[in-house]
Amino acid sequence: MKKEQKEGFKTFSFCFTLLVGFIIWFLPVPHGVKIEAWHLLAIFIATITGIILKILPMGAVATIGIAVTALTGVLDPENPGNAIAYSLSGFANTTIWLIVLAFFIARGFIKTGLGSRIAFLFVKRLGKRTLGLSYGLLGADLILAPAIPSNTARAGGIIYPIMRSLALGFGSDPDKPETCRKMGSFLTMTAYHGNIITSAMFMTAMAANPLAAKLATDAGFEITWGSWALAASVPGIISLAVVPYLLYKMYPPEIKATPNAPGIAQERLDEMGPMSISEWIMLFTFITLIILWIFGNSIGVHGTTAGIIGLSVLLVSGVLTWNDVISEKGAWDTLVWFAALVMMATYLNKLGMIGWFGTTMEESISGVSWTTAFPIIICIYFYSHYLFASSTAHVSAMYAAFLAVGVAVGIPGMLLALTLGFVSNLYAVVTHYGMGPAPVLFGSGYVDLKTWWILGFIMSIVFLIIWMGIGGLWWKVIGLY
Repeated sequence: MKKEQKEGFKTFSFCFTLLVGFIIWFLPVPHGVKIEAWHLLAIFIATITGIILKILPMGAVATIGIAVTALTGVLDPENPGNAIAYSLSGFANTTIWLIVLAFFIARGFIKTGLGSRIAFLFVKRLGKRTLGLSYGLLGADLILAPAIPSNTARAGGIIYPIMRSLALGFGSDPDKPETCRKMGSFLTMTAYHGNIITSAMFMTAMAANPLAAKLATDAGFEITWGSWALAASVPGIISLAVVPYLLYKMYPPEIKATPNAPGIAQERLDEMGPMSISEWIMLFTFITLIILWIFGNSIGVHGTTAGIIGLSVLLVSGVLTWNDVISEKGAWDTLVWFAALVMMATYLNKLGMIGWFGTTMEESISGVSWTTAFPIIICIYFYSHYLFASSTAHVSAMYAAFLAVGVAVGIPGMLLALTLGFVSNLYAVVTHYGMGPAPVLFGSGYVDLKTWWILGFIMSIVFLIIWMGIGGLWWKVIGLY
């Protein structure tokens, strides 16, 4: 019966998605909007609806969206023969390939064991107390974030297994609910909140970040890897310092001292042995990539070019094989859905849809100062994430529109573009389904749903205070407004 209900919901969702697309397609076209822009909007909204309702895997829904744009010729109605070329134009986007390359490089961290080694080294140094243990796990996440664009892979593939083994080692077992609060519950919450923060700090730390950067560039505000990292550095570091301590006070573990944790970490390091040649090559490649991503623009090396160089080094050295590359399903899946959404968002902008929306909203909220509009727009964008189970879907559906509205009322464009990008990670704090790592860590069984949501809402306020308050002062210093 359960399977039948699931199939029934899937059928309903599919029909609902089609209905949404058809209704928007045949609605009267607003004055000042091109008919092809309106029809593309119908395809775009139907695609986003299908992604939200999960009628099919994200890549499959995106492929259907590409097919419909090509079939209908909405991107170039005067030359339908060019339709497929325009529909596939997203695959030539350099930002998309940067994130795909980062997935391949992330596989090197996991395959060589360097990611786990870094995490255990942090635990060894900081793990004598439970609070220090949480900082150790977050420190490892921070180091790995620039090179691992799947925050689900970081949290679920590296941090969570280490966190769980440590919790079990101290008798905190999710199968025995009375023991969860010993350590596992606290570490679960800090690992998740910390992962959200590190995801916001680097353009390559979460798959949807480059999408936000691309949408900002299309609007005339170019965000580089370095400018993102610089703007996020101060509020990000402060968040990493403050959040674990606040959780420690609000949701304290029963076990405060963990004198055995460094020993457990050392045992795992002993089992791993000295760093292998592959690990050294991986470390050298990672450091080189960070340098090129930060200073590449000044020496004429594009970020995507740096990524290709890094992957080439790993392939030539044998750290990765071509089979590793072609079997990285997450990268190829990201390439497909990313290309489709970027293509649609780009042409919505080219066809004037985003500009029309911004102008319309400007007229409706005229007279409001940008300093008043800025926090209102950010808060609406932040808390609307209760309606989304995917950061990518949220960014695709709302980022460009909110950026256009904000710029129209006078908010400095780069300030708003970056803040929306940061919030596109931070808003995942509110629910247990808001971002990929959430189901992984919530599914561990250490934290009940009520606690997760209550702490999430409290920490959402903390995030907004740190990033909009202290972050706002930092952004003034670096000249964003």
